[in-house]
Amino acid sequence: MVGFKATDVPPTATVKFLGAGTAACIADLITFPLDTAKVRLQIQGESQGPVCATAGAQYRGVLGTILTMVRTEGPRSLYNGLVAGLQRQMSFASVRIGLYDSVKQFYTKGSEHASIGSRLLAGSTTGALAVAVAQPTDVVKVRFQAQARVGGGRRYQSTIDAYKTIAREEGFGGLWKGTSPNVARNAIVNCAELVTYDLIKDALLTANLMTDDLPCHFTSAFGAGFCTTVIASPIDVVKTRYMNSALGQYSSAGHCALTMLQKEGPRAFYKGFMPSFLRLGSWNVVMFVTYEQLKRALMAACTSREAPF
Repeated sequence: MVGFKATDVPPTATVKFLGAGTAACIADLITFPLDTAKVRLQIQGESQGPVCATAGAQYRGVLGTILTMVRTEGPRSLYNGLVAGLQRQMSFASVRIGLYDSVKQFYTKGSEHASIGSRLLAGSTTGALAVAVAQPTDVVKVRFQAQARVGGGRRYQSTIDAYKTIAREEGFGGLWKGTSPNVARNAIVNCAELVTYDLIKDALLTANLMTDDLPCHFTSAFGAGFCTTVIASPIDVVKTRYMNSALGQYSSAGHCALTMLQKEGPRAFYKGFMPSFLRLGSWNVVMFVTYEQLKRALMAACTSREAPF
C-alpha cells in the first residue's frame, strides 16, 4: 500500500473537517488554471457583460484558452481569484465534505448501512449549508476569474477591494448574488460527488476488487468527477454567468438561463464541459486521495500522542 495505513480508530468530525478543507485547498492550487479556463469559456458569447473576458480574445478549447490567457494577460492570469478560491475551499469544502459522514449518520440514526436516500439527503444538506457559509467568496472568485488583465479594464484591484466594491456598489446582497443557483448546483454537485465516490468505493471494497488504499481512492474519485460534471454542468454555467453579470443584466437566475437558451441554444449549457471535466476529475482525484491520507495521518498523530509508549 502507498501512503499512510488505515488506523483502527475512526477519524473524528474535527479531523474530517480540517482534513477536507486542507485537501480541497491543495486540489485548488493544482487545478485552478483549469477552473479559470472553464469560467472564461462559460461566459464567452455573453452579451452586455460588465468587463468581459472575451473582449479582444476568443477562446477555443481548454489548451487554447490557457495559451490565449498566457499570451494576452500573462501566466498570473490563470490564478486570478486564487485567494478567494482558497478562502472558499477552507469554508466550503470543510462543511460540505468534512461534515458529510456526520450528517449521514444523523439521518441513518447511527446505522452502519446507509441507504442511497440517506446519502443523497446528507449530500444535499451539507452542500446547501456550505453555500450559506461561503457564497461571498464564490462570487469574488468568479468575478476575478472572469476579468481580463488587458486594457486597464479590471473591475477589482485586490480580493479585499472586490468585497468592498461589491458591497458598496451592489449592496450587501451583491455578495450573495446567485445564491439560489449555487444552492441548487452544490446540492447536486455534492450528491453526485460524495454519493458517487461513496458508492463506487463501497462497491469496490465489497466485491474485493480493491483494498482501501490509493488505487481504490483514485478510481472512486475519477468516477465521481465524471458523473458530477455531466449532471452539474448546466447549473454551473448559469451560476457563473449570473454571478459575473452586471447589476440589472438579469432579473434572476431563471432569466439568465432563459436568455442563454434563446440566444445561444441548449449547447450553451455545456460550454466549458471539457475543462469542467478535466478540472472536476483532477480536483476530485487530488482532493479525495489527499483527504483520505490526511485523515489517516491526523488520526495516527493523535493516537501516537495519546499513547507515546
